[in-house]
Amino acid sequence: MKKHMISTSHNVKIQHVSFGVVLNETFINPTQFKLFLKMIQGCIELKQDLTFFNGSDFLIHVPYEHLVKSIVVTSVDEMISFTDAVKSKVEALETK
Repeated sequence: MKKHMISTSHNVKIQHVSFGVVLNETFINPTQFKLFLKMIQGCIELKQDLTFFNGSDFLIHVPYEHLVKSIVVTSVDEMISFTDAVKSKVEALETK
């Protein structure tokens, strides 16, 4: 029996009571995800604005007063790659 290629994605979602979804970001790298969560937690604990720019294509700025009125939810999802899923279905058909 072959093993499937399973990838894990880490998601963080910040939803504000008035503004709706402020952030809905998915990370493939678990270390980056953990660091981002620590940054959010630090901003809440130290009563600071959440501001981050990755230097190229991602910028977020959430003032502290809106951050503390938001719900922060995380999730971890495991996914089988599309090609492995198709191979599995084809192999099942061939064995019938």
